[in-house]
Amino acid sequence: MIIGQIKDGIVLDHITAGNSSRIYNILGLDKLDCTVATIQNAESQKMGRKDIIKIGKVIDIDLTVLGYIDPGITVSYIHDGKLQKREHLILPETVTDIIRCRNPRCITSTEQELRQEFRLADREKKVYRCIYCDTEAPK
Repeated sequence: MIIGQIKDGIVLDHITAGNSSRIYNILGLDKLDCTVATIQNAESQKMGRKDIIKIGKVIDIDLTVLGYIDPGITVSYIHDGKLQKREHLILPETVTDIIRCRNPRCITSTEQELRQEFRLADREKKVYRCIYCDTEAPK
């Protein structure tokens, strides 16, 4: 299978196999007015299987969201058919308004204007905790 090269845009590579649909929906890629190619279960020497998303124009992407969903993603920015910049994502130290606290007694349950903010508590286990009540975030 041949997926054409993009002239200007973004390539999300090294996505864990099966995660591309979730990322596609969270980033709202269906609302773009450009070509978006999703490649699922591509062979990878490094990962065994992986997903790839190619976006036919440069858009503003929240790298914190991507790092939280799948910290192994590589984001490549392409301009005039050439690689301009590549970023390797890691788990962010904090995530804001991505997940919601599930503790009904948390202040964020009653004070709707407060931001849902979580801090990374354990990098190995990928555990985040609410900064207000210390409740563990849902997986």
